[in-house]
Amino acid sequence: MSTRPTGRRTRAALALTALLGGAALTGLPATTAAAADGALAVQYRTGSGGATADQSEPWFKVRNTGSTTVQLSQVKIRYYFKADSPDASYRFACSWAVRGCSAVTGTFGTLAHPTATADRYLEIGFTSSAGSLAPGADTGDMQLRFHRADWQTLRQSDDYSFDGARTSYADWDRVTAQLAGATVWGAAPKGNDPTDPTDPTDPPGGGQTLFDDFDYTSHTDPAISAHGWSVRSNSGGPGVPGATWDPSKVTFSASGGNSVMNLETSTAGTGASTTHTEVLTRSMKFRNGTYAARVRFSDAPKYGPDGDRVVQTFFTINDLKAPMADDYAEYDFEYLPNGGWGEPSNILYTTSWETYNPDPWQAVNQHSESRRSFAGWHDLVVTIDNSAITYYVDGQHFGTHDAAYLPERPMSINFNQWLIDLDGQTSTTPRAYDQQVDYVLHVKDQVLTPAQVTTKINAYRGAGTSFVDEVPAP
Repeated sequence: MSTRPTGRRTRAALALTALLGGAALTGLPATTAAAADGALAVQYRTGSGGATADQSEPWFKVRNTGSTTVQLSQVKIRYYFKADSPDASYRFACSWAVRGCSAVTGTFGTLAHPTATADRYLEIGFTSSAGSLAPGADTGDMQLRFHRADWQTLRQSDDYSFDGARTSYADWDRVTAQLAGATVWGAAPKGNDPTDPTDPTDPPGGGQTLFDDFDYTSHTDPAISAHGWSVRSNSGGPGVPGATWDPSKVTFSASGGNSVMNLETSTAGTGASTTHTEVLTRSMKFRNGTYAARVRFSDAPKYGPDGDRVVQTFFTINDLKAPMADDYAEYDFEYLPNGGWGEPSNILYTTSWETYNPDPWQAVNQHSESRRSFAGWHDLVVTIDNSAITYYVDGQHFGTHDAAYLPERPMSINFNQWLIDLDGQTSTTPRAYDQQVDYVLHVKDQVLTPAQVTTKINAYRGAGTSFVDEVPAP
């Protein structure tokens, strides 16, 4: 919903329904006495025993062999393998898990010291919803799999952790297990201790997740509110004076096997005839971590004459408590298919905000841009840690912004579509524009790569999970 540095206009704040204070980052899980005294064993079998396969299927059970209860969110398992080529990429999925596939995560890493049988690993983790393991208990079956991103046949006979003869569960020390950061099971390939603090692929703490597949029936579906969303109906900016924010123009449908949210913006050339759309989380509880969404931008209206200065967005924001307040924060993807803010044609902005003054207009922000068409579906990712804000589009780096623009307070997550003004197209013929959203993901306090985001989304969808929200209130 933001304003570019090149444009000068009056800015009206979003109608945010929850204004919450700041919160400190959740650090790495504490190594408690129980964790330090704990012990684990990992049992393995393969669901696909051939030397080559369409996908590798490492199945696991994790057993608590200690005398104290273990929180599974503190457990990490690593399965080590040899990539088929230096540039090969892989995708993780969960076919079945007693604890639920939505409670199991899978990410890939690169070994600091490659060997003849391993230069990559698959790390299995657990969300807080996986629960705990009492002494003597195990997780039950976890039927996991991974494949090449291009679905080419992979070779697994040369993988360090693979054993094609293991078709029944048994202890297997060629996978490693960590508990609260300490290795308690197995042996990694030589020179690759998973607890080595110099390993750049070790994930940080946090990990509580919001995922929504937008599987709703209409804007009046009670699940929307129950899941923490607000469909905007109140008046005010940004955009055309006199326009309304119409909840009925937020609709849901199936597309490509997934549920999709559609935001429609329309006008007949006057403020009174103009409708904008917005969907936002009621709670401002999101700060550092990874934000991702799959969004379909449109270059042309679905009917009527083209040319309006429309803005299509995915962003996070909190409230401006006073002009130039330094605890304001906002991080935007904004696509302008017909230009605006001094731009003559289509442009995609990413912008990180420190603060602004609405009148007279003054902005403190940093932005990146690309002047080309972005019509169609795009995977948008922004990561925020304690050093920078980094934006990705379709897996490619788009821009990195400085630590001066990091958030001091939590934010909401938002999608909206609106018209800057009516100067781009002066016709009184009705016209409407669509923006669509496939999913949204936030992972608290963890910086994921775009590939790891894809893996996480595939895991949720593979498990049939359409919504989860583990992110605590600030």
